[in-house]
Amino acid sequence: MGTLALEVNPLAERVECTADELIVSLVDGRKVSVPITWYPRLAAASEEERANWELLGDGRGIHWPDIDEDLSVSGILRGVHHD
Repeated sequence: MGTLALEVNPLAERVECTADELIVSLVDGRKVSVPITWYPRLAAASEEERANWELLGDGRGIHWPDIDEDLSVSGILRGVHHD
């Protein structure tokens, strides 16, 4: 019987926001996309504000300084979102 190895601390390397999606590229090659409406601050932000992001903790989190939004990569993967 085999075991499934899960990435315990997934790390982001790139972030993209479209009008409809937040797309996070992980260092292990996966891409995760979620509806931008899950994060009201991002949904209400301008294209320029969404494009101004920085990685926190070697990619464990994402910060948008212009809108004071912080998201954890593990939370995104678990489907945690704001109402």
